[in-house]
Amino acid sequence: MGGCRSMKKASLMGAFFIALLFHPASRACPAPGPTRTVDVARIVDGDTLRLRDGRSLRLIGINAPELDPRGRSGPEPYAQAARQRLDELVTANGGRVALYPQRPEKDRYGRSLVHLFDAQGNNLEAQLLAAGLGHFVAFAPASAIAPCQQASERRAREAAVGLWAGAGPGTAKALGRSGFALLQGRIGSLQRNAGGVWLELDEALVLRVPPEHLEIFAPLLAEAAPGRRVEVRGWVVERRGGQASEGRGRRWLLTLSDPLMLSWLD
Repeated sequence: MGGCRSMKKASLMGAFFIALLFHPASRACPAPGPTRTVDVARIVDGDTLRLRDGRSLRLIGINAPELDPRGRSGPEPYAQAARQRLDELVTANGGRVALYPQRPEKDRYGRSLVHLFDAQGNNLEAQLLAAGLGHFVAFAPASAIAPCQQASERRAREAAVGLWAGAGPGTAKALGRSGFALLQGRIGSLQRNAGGVWLELDEALVLRVPPEHLEIFAPLLAEAAPGRRVEVRGWVVERRGGQASEGRGRRWLLTLSDPLMLSWLD
C-alpha cells in the first residue's frame, strides 16, 4: 500500500515537473503573439538566416559578431561560434522554426526583421544571448520580449561566458571606426534643440535622442547630468567634418531610439 502511495506521489510529482517544463512561463522569452512555421535553407551568420522561399531574415534583439567585418581582416571573436550555435538550434528542430514578425518588417538590406522560436517555444535570440554569442539590441518600437532578451544577456555577462569572457565595454575615445559599439564613459555637456537631446560622452562621442523618441526617454533624461557614468550601445557613425577639433564638435555620433540601449552606472 505504501509502495502504491509512493508510486502515485512520484507520478504526480513527475506530472508537475512536466507541466512546469512546458508551461509558457518556463520558456525562454516566449512569443508575444501568433507565430508561423518556416523552413530554413541556410545560416548566414549568428543573426541572419535564409529561408527556402528565398527570404532573408534578420533576428531582432541581438547583434552577433561579424563574420566578415568591414575594415578588419578575419571574423570578429565568437562570430564562428555564434553561427554554429544558431545552426545547431535550427538543426535540432529539423530545419523548421516558428517566426514572429516585428515592424518595420524589413531593414535597409531588405531582410525581414523577426523573432524565431524552437518547437518548445523558446526564443532563439535569447538562447544565443544567454550563451554570450551576441549583444542585446533594441529599437523603437521595442518588442514585448526585449526586456527578457536583455535579461538573457545579463546572465551571460554575470557568468562571463562567450564574448563576456574577454574585453568589456570600450570607451568613446578609443573609437576608430563606425559600427556597433558597447561603451562606458561620463556625460559632459547636455543640449536640447529642434534636433532632440544631445549628450556629449568623454569629448569624443555625441549621443542623440531624436524628437520623436523624447517621450519614452523622459525618465532617463531626467537623471542626466554632467559627470554621470553611463553605458550605451548602438551603431556609431562618423559625423560630418571628420576628425574632432575645438569648435567643430565631436567626431562620432550614436543615435538612440529605445531606452534599453542606455543605462546609468551611478
